[in-house]
Amino acid sequence: METTPLPAKENRLIRPYRPGDRDTLRAICADTGFLGRPIDPVFEDRELFADYLTNYYTDAEPESTFVCELDGVVKGYLMGSRFPKRKARYEARLIPSLVARGLWRYFTRPYHAASRRYVRWILTQARKENPFTPPDIPHFHFNIRPEARSVGATRELVDIFLDYLVKAGEKQVYAQVVAYESRRGNRMFARYGFRVIDEREVTKYRDLHPGKIYLFTILKDLTLNSKLYGTDLHHPDAEAQPPA
Repeated sequence: METTPLPAKENRLIRPYRPGDRDTLRAICADTGFLGRPIDPVFEDRELFADYLTNYYTDAEPESTFVCELDGVVKGYLMGSRFPKRKARYEARLIPSLVARGLWRYFTRPYHAASRRYVRWILTQARKENPFTPPDIPHFHFNIRPEARSVGATRELVDIFLDYLVKAGEKQVYAQVVAYESRRGNRMFARYGFRVIDEREVTKYRDLHPGKIYLFTILKDLTLNSKLYGTDLHHPDAEAQPPA
């Protein structure tokens, strides 16, 4: 589906993904993978990390990925999928090879202590700490480099993806996002037209970040609200970066 890029605002442009963006998006994924910061203190294998989180979106369903440029340089992305079953089949082929590579490097490189803890968390805790995700519904996630993060950039990036979904006939969309306090999370997501359908505490950052961290699954009814807005975005307190 052709999507017309939004006009530039403050030297910013949201546009569809191009094959030449692939390496840049992988770098952004690794550079923002630890609560918006580089993943390296948590997991040193940036290649494996980016393979798992980006390969499907750039290689199998690139039409559902959009990028954010600032002054002509790609600074962020939104990766989405309209085809959960296609993604599941892709991952069924991809994940065994990633596991094999990770275990080989775990024992032969070897990984540093934090990376080894991360691998053990994936093998023993990741499935338990992943909240419910609704089947057969499109989803998305996004990351933006710190220098390009703003309410405006986030809203443009998400709105163009939601418009893409609506034009394709989709009725709902979900995302999984991180927040630091479960109570705050429900209020925050409601501002943007999402409702929380599940949440779990995530322990993989416990040794590197004080306090509890939660992963939320949030759902949006596009027939009621097809834009990223909520009840009080006009209020000064709402001028904060929506979570990625």
